This record gives sequence, structure tokens and C-alpha cells, in this order.
Amino acid sequence: MSGHSKWSTIKRKKGAVDAKRGKIFTKLIKEIMVAAKMGGGDPTGNPRLRSAVLAAKAVNMPKDNIDRAIKKGTGGLDGVVYEEILYEGYGPSGVAVLVDCMTDNRNRTVSEVRYAFSKSGGNMGESGCVGFMFDKKGVIMVDKANITEDKLMELALDAGAEDVIEEDDIFKITTSPTDFDAVSQALEQAEVPMESSAIDMIPQNTIEITEEKVARRVLNMIEMLEDNDDVQNVYANFDISDELMESIS
Repeated sequence: MSGHSKWSTIKRKKGAVDAKRGKIFTKLIKEIMVAAKMGGGDPTGNPRLRSAVLAAKAVNMPKDNIDRAIKKGTGGLDGVVYEEILYEGYGPSGVAVLVDCMTDNRNRTVSEVRYAFSKSGGNMGESGCVGFMFDKKGVIMVDKANITEDKLMELALDAGAEDVIEEDDIFKITTSPTDFDAVSQALEQAEVPMESSAIDMIPQNTIEITEEKVARRVLNMIEMLEDNDDVQNVYANFDISDELMESIS
């Protein structure tokens, strides 16, 4: 889930756990395959593939796995053909939710996504029902231990970034989708390690969740969706206070 600052930190920690059990590898391999299929197997001429490869390297995916996924995407090796689908809907308290999927079985995926919504008291909607509430942005996370704020600001803003903000132990860089690749390359060339880099859907406004029961239902829904192997990303427009988040966790 992406969309508000408090959850972005939790998602980053969750990603580290997922990486240990291989789940995040599965999602990244799908992204590499689709990116290679759509734009070719050379990362230097394919920004989406380059971003996917950087994300894979950030979680220490072996080079052989990356190369094999690229070859499958370009047809050099036999592989599953994945379809990209975006589902939209509402969670508890009217929280807007986008579910970005890659699947080889549309019927299975829509059934499982619909179940996750309904189990949490939400419902899937028509295409476009909540998408207008989000802005597409590039989001890059950099560990504060790896660079000073002044140096990162200089690098990122000179390359076209919109903003650099501090979140707990990381810096969060936001860019327009068109400048995302240039900013990523600038950091890479400056040998600044990126904990994550991706195009995200950022909510224009957020819904504040104040009741613990509702907060648990929302977070359980997000968790259930993200644990689905067909789901690549989940975006939502809720906000939960630090105090409530601590009481839940």
C-alpha cells in the first residue's frame, strides 16, 4: 500500500520480510518480464525495465534470476504470459483502493480480489471509480545513513525531483513520472543506494481513520491483497495516527 507517510515506512519493513521468504522476488520477476516484453530487454533504453532491475537489486535478487526474467519477457526463454489489470474499489469507511495486478488467469484474480474487498466490508467498483483521486508519481526511498539531506536535495532537485522529505530513518523523493528515470539515474551515477524506487499512485486527499476496529479492518484488507501473488501493488487514501498504529501493532 502506498499513499500516506506512516504506512510507507511499515510497507518498507514488510518488504524486507517478504524478501526473506521470496514473495517479493515473485512480484519483481513478473514486473521485469512484462517490462522486457513491452520495451525490450536492454535496460538502458527501457526505463520501466531499468527501474524494475534496480528494485530487484535493492532486495539482493541474484543476477541470474534477473537475466532469466528478461529473457522470458523478450521470448528468449519459455515463460508464462502475464496480463496487467487495475482493479478499483472502496474499503471500510469509504477508503479508496487501487489494486495493481499481473496475472495469467483473470478469472482467478478478480475472484480473489473481490473476496478481499467483501471480507473487509468493502466492495469492488467500476473502472475509474476511484482512480481520479490519485496522482501518479515517482517515489524513491533513500536511507538517511547513506547521504546527508543537503547533498540529496542538491542531487535530486538538480535532476528534476519535485520534493525531498524526511520520514523516520529515510528520505522520500517524489518526482513526476517523466522525471523519475532521470532522478533515479542521477542517484545511481552518484552511487547513492536506493532502498526502493517505483512509480506510485499518491492520493490527493486522505481519510483519517480514528477507530481501532476500523483501522484493523482496513489494514487487514491491505495485507490480504498484498499477500496475493497476483497483486503487484495496492494504493489507498487512508491515514492513521502514530498512536493508533502503535496500539494496533
